[in-house]
Amino acid sequence: MANVTLPKGVSAPKSGENTWLWLWKLASGPLIFILILIHFAVNHYLGSNGLLSYREVLSYYSNSIVPVMEGIFLVVVVSHSLLGLRSVILDLHPSRSLLRAIDWIFLLGGTAAVVYGIWLLNVIVASIPKG
Repeated sequence: MANVTLPKGVSAPKSGENTWLWLWKLASGPLIFILILIHFAVNHYLGSNGLLSYREVLSYYSNSIVPVMEGIFLVVVVSHSLLGLRSVILDLHPSRSLLRAIDWIFLLGGTAAVVYGIWLLNVIVASIPKG
């Protein structure tokens, strides 16, 4: 493969960084920005007192797209933050075995965080009064 020199200021995957994960990290940043704007707008401007009450949250979550959007937000934030932290660790040039251990810790921790968050979303949706 030819050595390609990128123009100054153009981002590229670091040594030890998968191209697809790097692209996901780049794409997820703007997606987080859009989702956090929606999240803050709803939680801080649609509520009667500046914040949604418990009843207003249940009403908001009764729209079927909202739990899906919040679940996507959760997955995007967790994956983006762990990939960013991994990128910082790559700057420290860890050994291959340490990086492999860190990858497993991040994978298991991120999966646990997402599973717990999805469980919480399901608890909220299940507590919505029917009718």
